[in-house]
Amino acid sequence: MSFSPLFTSLGSLLTHLADGLDVAFGASSTAAAIVVFTCLVRLALHPLTRSAARGERTRAELVPRLAELKRKHARNPERLQREAAELYAKAGSSPLAGCLPMLAQLPVFYVMYHLFSSGDDGGNLLEHTLLGAPLGDRWADALGDGGLVGPHGLVYLGLFALVGAVATWTYVRNRKATAALPLPGAGDTPVPGMAAMAKVMPLLSFGTLVTAAVVPLAAGLYLVTTTTWTALERAYLQPLRTPGRS
Repeated sequence: MSFSPLFTSLGSLLTHLADGLDVAFGASSTAAAIVVFTCLVRLALHPLTRSAARGERTRAELVPRLAELKRKHARNPERLQREAAELYAKAGSSPLAGCLPMLAQLPVFYVMYHLFSSGDDGGNLLEHTLLGAPLGDRWADALGDGGLVGPHGLVYLGLFALVGAVATWTYVRNRKATAALPLPGAGDTPVPGMAAMAKVMPLLSFGTLVTAAVVPLAAGLYLVTTTTWTALERAYLQPLRTPGRS
C-alpha cells in the first residue's frame, strides 16, 4: 500500500498553513506550521487518549478484586480466567482497555514522523529553515557548518534544551508513579524482569533526546512538540486515571 497520496496531501496542507503563518514567522513559517499541525493532530486524537486514561483507571480499580480471585482460584487456572473475564465484563472493560486507543494512534504518528523525516511527496518541506537552520539537515550537519555554537548549532542546542526539560519532567513523574505502585503481596509470584523494567522505564523519556540528534530538524520539531503535548496531556488527565476520580 502506497502512502504517497497521503504524504502529498499533508505536504500541501502544511504549505497552506505555512503561508498563513508567513506574516508572523517569516522564513521560519514552515517550522511553525509543523508545530501547529502537530498540535492540531494531537488535539483531534485527544478523545482516544481520554478513553485510554479511563481504561487505565478501570484496570487500577479492578486490581484488588483480581488479586482476590487469584488467591481464591490459584489452583484452578481455568476458573480464574473465566471469573476474571466476567469481572471485566461487569465493569464494561477489558485487560486492553487502556492500550487499544493508544494503538489506534500509532499509524498517525508513523505517517507524520515519516513525512517530517524524509519529506517524501511532501513538496519542498525540508528545504525550508528554522532561524536559518535547514529543516532537512541533522545535528551533524550543523556541527560541520559553524560548530556547536554556530548559528545552526544554537538552534539544535535550543531544541535539545527543550527536549531535555520535557524528558526530565517526565522522568520525575514516572519515578513518582513507579514508587506509588503497590508492592507485591507475600503470596504473589514476581514477574521475571519486572524489577529491572521498573528501573529502566522512567529513563525511556530521554530516548527522544538521542533521536532528535540524529533525525532531520523537521522530525526533531515534530518529536519535541508531540512529546511535550504527551507530557502535558498525561498531567492533565491524571485525575481521570486515579481510581475514585472522574
